[in-house]
Amino acid sequence: MPRRTATLLASTMMLIALLIIAVLIPVPYAAMSPGPTVNTLGDHGGAPVLQISGRRTYQPTGHLNMTTVRVTGPDYTMNLFEALIGWLDHDGTVVPHKTLYPEGQTAEQADQENAEEFTQSQESAKVAALHQLHIPVAEQTVVASVMKDKPADGRLHAGDVIKAVDGRPVKAMGDVAKLVTRHKPGEKTVFTVIPAKVAAAAEKKGKKPTTGQKQITVTTAKATNGRAIVGIQAGVDHIFPFPIDIKLADVGGPSAGLMFALGIVDKLTTGNMTGGKFVAGTGTIDDKGNVGPIGGISMKTVGARGKGAQFFLTPKDNCATAAKDTPQGLTLVKVGTIGDAVKALEKIRTGDTAGLPSCTPAGRS
Repeated sequence: MPRRTATLLASTMMLIALLIIAVLIPVPYAAMSPGPTVNTLGDHGGAPVLQISGRRTYQPTGHLNMTTVRVTGPDYTMNLFEALIGWLDHDGTVVPHKTLYPEGQTAEQADQENAEEFTQSQESAKVAALHQLHIPVAEQTVVASVMKDKPADGRLHAGDVIKAVDGRPVKAMGDVAKLVTRHKPGEKTVFTVIPAKVAAAAEKKGKKPTTGQKQITVTTAKATNGRAIVGIQAGVDHIFPFPIDIKLADVGGPSAGLMFALGIVDKLTTGNMTGGKFVAGTGTIDDKGNVGPIGGISMKTVGARGKGAQFFLTPKDNCATAAKDTPQGLTLVKVGTIGDAVKALEKIRTGDTAGLPSCTPAGRS
């Protein structure tokens, strides 16, 4: 066999062997890529994303799109070849698996965490939107969770409204821990609560529950710091003056909060906040309307521009990263609160885009 042919054959066999090895060798990485984007002002899956009843609403035109990132699942095993392809992909990225899924977290736990974050983001979006419109939202302290095998397990339940502890009124979430820790471990404490089912029935009518109170006695236990506990986490529940439902399946995490809030504001006010423009964005939101950073910002801007977005509302803490590789034709708009976003949309609506707060790469102003 000629030397050149032998060398070529050997090289080919080596390449095939390397490719086989690359396919077989697992690596501890996960892939991220642009995911779907959904207009919060429109329909998804045949139904409106935002469903508001008991209050006059309007149907604005334009887009206020929430954006997503598609990720490989916690149980997916990536091979070296896939990792190499991912690193070369301009629109996607490859990150250490533990960045997305903490070590030991199961697929079920990851799904539950994402679902809980998504539910909380919806709740905060509603609160922030109504506060922006100066519509009052009532609050009450509830049992957010009950620790297994602790004194309250089986006696108090998630969703129970806590009215008092030892006869002392609970006016804020922090009051619960203060009143419980007045006891020594082993002492009894009395909770005055309205059961979760009774409270839920009242909330559906937009009212605070006022009847059905029960007194539940719980014996305190000793925490690792020596203080008395009963084993619950107190939380805040909001009572909205009219029903607001967000219908969007197969989405998790907290990053759609800002866009949900803006969609609610737009549907409850006359006119079009966007002026018919295609605006997309992302960002967590809290009850006070503060916008927080999210992961995968570069993939969200790519996904938004691919669907036709002209402007992208960007959390201020994501601005520097997003500005490093902005898709052509997309204007990044820096926002820190829902108020900032509303003001930016006013500029977009009126065409005063030169005055928009913009994102710049780190080290530039």
